[in-house]
Amino acid sequence: MRFTLIALATALTLTGCGQAPTTSSNTSPQPMTQAEVIASETARLNAWFEEKYEVEVLTSPIQLTMLGRTERQGEIDDFSEYAMAESLARTKTNLIQLTKQFDYEKLSPDAQISYDIWVYQAGRELASDEFKLNSYIFDQMSAVHTFFPQLLISFHKVETVQDLENYISRIAGSARAVEQLITLSKKVVENDVRPPYFAFDMVIEEAKKIITGAPFTTAPDSDLWADAKSKVAKLVEQNVLTQAQADQYLATISAAFTNEFQAAYQNLIAWQEEDKVNASPEASGVSALPNGKAYYNERLMNQTTTKLSADEIHNIGLSEVARLKAEMEKVKVEFGFTGSLAEFFVFLRDNKDDERLYYPNTDAGRQGYIDDATAAIDKIKAVLPDFFGILPKADMVVKRVEAFREQPGAAQHYFPSTPDGSRPGVYYAHLSDMTAMPKRELEVIAYHEGLPGHHMQIAIQQELTGVPTFRTQAGFTAYVEGWALYSEWLATEIAGTYADPLSEFGRLGSEIWRAIRLVVDTGLHAKGWTEQQAVDYFMANSAITETQARSEVRRYLVLPGQATSYKIGMIRIQEMRAQAEATLGDKFSIKEFHDVVLGGGAMPLAILERQVDKWVQSKI
Repeated sequence: MRFTLIALATALTLTGCGQAPTTSSNTSPQPMTQAEVIASETARLNAWFEEKYEVEVLTSPIQLTMLGRTERQGEIDDFSEYAMAESLARTKTNLIQLTKQFDYEKLSPDAQISYDIWVYQAGRELASDEFKLNSYIFDQMSAVHTFFPQLLISFHKVETVQDLENYISRIAGSARAVEQLITLSKKVVENDVRPPYFAFDMVIEEAKKIITGAPFTTAPDSDLWADAKSKVAKLVEQNVLTQAQADQYLATISAAFTNEFQAAYQNLIAWQEEDKVNASPEASGVSALPNGKAYYNERLMNQTTTKLSADEIHNIGLSEVARLKAEMEKVKVEFGFTGSLAEFFVFLRDNKDDERLYYPNTDAGRQGYIDDATAAIDKIKAVLPDFFGILPKADMVVKRVEAFREQPGAAQHYFPSTPDGSRPGVYYAHLSDMTAMPKRELEVIAYHEGLPGHHMQIAIQQELTGVPTFRTQAGFTAYVEGWALYSEWLATEIAGTYADPLSEFGRLGSEIWRAIRLVVDTGLHAKGWTEQQAVDYFMANSAITETQARSEVRRYLVLPGQATSYKIGMIRIQEMRAQAEATLGDKFSIKEFHDVVLGGGAMPLAILERQVDKWVQSKI
């Protein structure tokens, strides 16, 4: 490190002055060795990366909070068209600087990886900008309207009076952000692009939930108000505030909620109700919209980080569905069911009162789910060192989704820990309808969202210290979701997992779910499938309920291409591992392979393959 900093200082001096410094000695300076040149150029590039990352992250108060940083804690991001244009301009400028100011051939191999990831990310942003008027602003999946309450409740810490002042400021900032997003939504509609009919009703329903209850209406406390009172009460308990001061702050918070904040959500509801009459009564894929086919192709490239066409992805899906159904037939026999696989699907789907299959649709059943999911994750946690050299420092917890954004049958999801581990990662489960949460899926979802899945990968990435900071925050869906789906399969190699046929059937059901996505997503967006056609295909090839199937299909309709990333990413990681095992034989180490995959953070699949190939060659 000491030499690297000296080399960097020398390089900057030469660059700044335009000539070598004079000395009193007649001795000519020795030319730098190749290693010194590489170290100097790499250090200069990494310093540039840090500078540019810091500029970018400081533009996002929300991202700063998610990272556990304290800057701009009283603010909310700018969601205006101007801010979007500014961000794109910075990307273009930075890309020009990167390619003109640094010599790729003089960088270390890892610096070349960083360079390639930066260029890839910039290219992806520039490509997506062409279709900025094709993207939906409000829908039930991106659910940006529900994020602001979630930020206030779950992520904005209030430990001091200044934190509380920042919290109040963020209420007004959230209102401004919602208004800006409404403006963007109206701009998109001018391009004759709007989400499917169902998205309007779901956004309206969620927005109404947010502003129902005190202090917005005469009803029990809203989630926001209950949380605000809890935050203030803790400051009183810790003698940070007197009760009189607390009462004053609560009055201020109540006014902030019932003025700009409530008005913004009322405007959102009014806008959605106004525009929903223009939505088609039949949901269509994005190819039916202006510039839709090109947009979908861009989304497939963006989400899979490959050049696979819609037809190729569709056919991979059909092949995988057939393979996995054959595996399911075997497990069905092992369970003791004598009917057909289709009949077994119906048996699993319809017997909601069978305690072998479902939790009770009660608070006790919901707590049972959380307890059992936590136990499954703890079981994996105990054996992680057998499969990984790099381990996450941050812990993780299982929680129920907050009431104002909970949707029956919606997919479970993960929220990251902070890089310093002060906030744990969270596996959120939708538990409003336990008949949409069969027991057979509990293990596989816990492994996907928790360990060794999302928490393992994302926490390790955020905690990396040997790469530029921007790489600790990079996100490539095919890598991230591919890893999580690979983790479901990896868990089969860990003793004590999927111990009964139902759990194994749940694992296969999860994998076929992702294979079905390849068929259905491309069917909807490239082949003209209807919503009902997609639901029917889902239910014919899996045991999920109609509630789940419809929720999934509606997810794909508003997030084109995203659902294809899981299986494509998993297949590529499995292929990399199989090739490494075949090449290395006894020299293959599962711990080293996983450390190579996770040790550089998220990256496009082609770049990850280069990393794995490099590791394999080093072992030969």
